[in-house]
Amino acid sequence: MAKKPSSQTTSGKDGAEKQPGRLKQIGMVAKVVHQQSPKSIPLAAAVAVVILAVAVGIGIWTGSWIIWTLTGIPLAFLVGFIIFTRSAQRVQYKMLDGRLGAGMAILENMRGNWVVEPGVAANKQMDVVHRVVGRPGVVLVGEGDPGRLRGLIAAEKKRVSRVAMDTPIYDFKVGNGEDQVPVSKLQRALVKLPRNLDKAGTAELNYRLKALPAAMQMPKGPIPKGAKMPKGMRGKMGG
Repeated sequence: MAKKPSSQTTSGKDGAEKQPGRLKQIGMVAKVVHQQSPKSIPLAAAVAVVILAVAVGIGIWTGSWIIWTLTGIPLAFLVGFIIFTRSAQRVQYKMLDGRLGAGMAILENMRGNWVVEPGVAANKQMDVVHRVVGRPGVVLVGEGDPGRLRGLIAAEKKRVSRVAMDTPIYDFKVGNGEDQVPVSKLQRALVKLPRNLDKAGTAELNYRLKALPAAMQMPKGPIPKGAKMPKGMRGKMGG
């Protein structure tokens, strides 16, 4: 999962105590997947049953049904779980598509050594730019109107370049239009970028970026369509 600058570590004891919470979370995800895609969970279960049945059948045919059954159970569970997680991912993308903050939600849940700084630039129209730092360098991800994002991203590039020096700076606009990246392909687009920095270079880049003035932080998670900024925040956002 992507790192955030203000993240805190948890103890092993806390991790053990959160295990029931994880099981509850999986149950909630399964409920949402079933509501949005009723055939997904039965399909995953059916595939798991078929794999187990084939393993048992081979075991009976070869006279080693115990070994084949013990092999088939974890294999069936693994394949079924993979199908379930992919279905959950598709449902997630479908639910996030078109919502402000969808790109941020994807970025903050990316696996790997990525440091995400949400909402480094924004305007009154709720267009927003997020900054991601990783092995490719600096990646700016914009959400909102493509025309207005052009100026926001250009200004943020100029600001970042003061400390990034010759480090590559990439940019993406989230959306389904021309020259935009759909939410479902955003993570893949970042992962495909060339690795220009090693771990030490990435750490040094993050250190230099901390020298930049603190930026406004956007709320966590996707923001519903038509959402309005609180009065206290409107004055802090540039036109």
